[in-house]
Amino acid sequence: MNAPTVVHGTCHHDCPDSCGWQVTVEDSVAVQLRGNPAHPFSKGELCPKVNRLLDRVYSPERVLYPLRRVGAKGEGRFERISWDDALAEIASRWHAVIDTDGAGAVLPYISAGNQGLLSIMFGERFWHHMGATRVLGALCGAVAGAGATTTNGSGKGIDPSDMVHSKLIILWGTNTRLTNRHLWPFIEQARADGAQVVVIDPLRTITADSADWFLQPLPGTDVALMLAMMHVLIRDGLTDREWIEAHTEGYADLEAHVAEWTPERAAAVTGLAVDDIERLATLYGTIRPAVLRTLIGAEHHEHGAMFFRTLACLPALVGAWRDQGGGMSRSVGTWSNAVLDHAALTRPDLLAGRDTRTMWMPHLGRTLTDSEHPVRAVFLASVNPMVSVPNTELVREGLLRDDLFTVVHDQFLTDTARYADIVLPATTHIEATDVVTSWGHLYLGWNEAAIAPLGEAVSNSELHRRLARAMGYTEPALFDDDLTVLRDSLPTVDIDRLRIDGFQRVPYPEDGRPFAEGGFATPSGKVLLRCDALAAEGQPVLPTYLTPAEAPNEQYPFALLTPKHHTRFLNSSYSQLPGHGDREGGPFVEVAAADADRLGLQEGGTARVWNDRASLELPVRISNRVRDGLVAIPWGWWGTQHADGKVANSLTNDALTDWGGGVAYCDTAVAVAAV
Repeated sequence: MNAPTVVHGTCHHDCPDSCGWQVTVEDSVAVQLRGNPAHPFSKGELCPKVNRLLDRVYSPERVLYPLRRVGAKGEGRFERISWDDALAEIASRWHAVIDTDGAGAVLPYISAGNQGLLSIMFGERFWHHMGATRVLGALCGAVAGAGATTTNGSGKGIDPSDMVHSKLIILWGTNTRLTNRHLWPFIEQARADGAQVVVIDPLRTITADSADWFLQPLPGTDVALMLAMMHVLIRDGLTDREWIEAHTEGYADLEAHVAEWTPERAAAVTGLAVDDIERLATLYGTIRPAVLRTLIGAEHHEHGAMFFRTLACLPALVGAWRDQGGGMSRSVGTWSNAVLDHAALTRPDLLAGRDTRTMWMPHLGRTLTDSEHPVRAVFLASVNPMVSVPNTELVREGLLRDDLFTVVHDQFLTDTARYADIVLPATTHIEATDVVTSWGHLYLGWNEAAIAPLGEAVSNSELHRRLARAMGYTEPALFDDDLTVLRDSLPTVDIDRLRIDGFQRVPYPEDGRPFAEGGFATPSGKVLLRCDALAAEGQPVLPTYLTPAEAPNEQYPFALLTPKHHTRFLNSSYSQLPGHGDREGGPFVEVAAADADRLGLQEGGTARVWNDRASLELPVRISNRVRDGLVAIPWGWWGTQHADGKVANSLTNDALTDWGGGVAYCDTAVAVAAV
């Protein structure tokens, strides 16, 4: 027996924490995975999901060999085939599509199931070289940055760990204790030093339960609340006029614009008390350092970018950027971008000037069912759209097409993989080397392959090299090895040092005040309280509250939210595994007590929830977490775990956001009735 070895790694999941871990290996088998106690952010603690990652790695349900469908699409019957046969069939079918309909009839659809740089972006070289359809926008993340950028010129904010210096922490639309759990100790440290913690959320989350004060506005009305805060700040002389005059544009226009947004008007829109709106604005205008913390949940509205644009104006009005621990804190992935050469990683030059077909990422169902400009082949990796994409039943309709050739690269036979013609086995993260750039802290994370790939599984980067070879491509960049790609893509990073240490901090101002003296990435270097560029996009130039096209109405009187709720699975990962989904109970719909009483719903009974997209039957939970007129169906459960085979996102809205290319999941109206 060889002596055990310990290998550094970094969690790859679509989570801001990007925790450091250590894998203990004995005789080529991973026997233990624990948090890395030296990691500056996660500090040795892992979540309940990743604590059981080795059960996932060695699950008997893993797909370890290429499979070919032998049953009907969606039935889930496959036979094992060789890699040679799988690649030959894929190449033959893709060449046939390209010859007949052009490369734009091939759609690669890759998401954030694995956030390693190689996993999520190296494959773009292959698709650029082919000239396949390019996917625009994102299911989450892009809108928040786009909204903040129209105010500040970039999506940059403060280092979240600097919230230890804050005296007022407003957690706006983010369930920190569940989805950003390793930040919570920093918040508790601030509170121990006298900070107040305010949570603003349409749901009473576990984070709301831990707050000093909780405000629960109606879904999608946050901008009205922000405008009323601006009204009070200006009315009561709580603005920092010196900072405003030096570092903003458009203040006079904004001042006139918010004059009509009295607390009374905002109260009528948000469902909050006038006194609470007054109190919130006064706290924000009188306590320093004050930080607004948000992540991405609030972008999932039709006017999601406007949320972030408007929120980004508030720190400028009170001069919050002056202080360490003051300003706005959201994704810090923008700081990591400074060390990433995106073009070296993805090689857009391989498009060679071609103007390829594009599609919006939220519109997968619409694209797959477009008969006028049909996609003939789809490749899916690091994504389970039959659970995670809105308007899921339209996606199902597309995947059922007999003339669509579907390839899925995954670790398990997911709801999506059941519709594939070919399923290819994917490695887990401890079987592949990669670098993870965090969007929740300032540390790059190295991930060393701790064990060899199980069975015949391959990483996303190795798969794309094999696909290039099978297609007969000869472009050298398609065959670069992983270490070469990482060195080229991170030119200022000492890769050898990163590999030894396991993590490395990206550049960030030493005093923790990135915008204390302005220096925003706008043409003037100032905060754009008025952004004239938005007019060209058909958007208001000043922060504006707008109602969505889909809202509760006579036919569908309830607003639906589909939140992350469960501690033992993330998005669509883990819910199907023992020790995860089975310990969370199962899907349900949450209903307020008054609504339940009016509809004749009983705790544990069954409710039908429906709209024009789908109908689900679910067990009822009567809850104080939701307001009257709002119901919640936590998402992440697979169709096989729902009695009727549909999922939460079967109901959700696939309309695009105002700008940024995101999706209005949270602007969904439904009807509810007892069964």
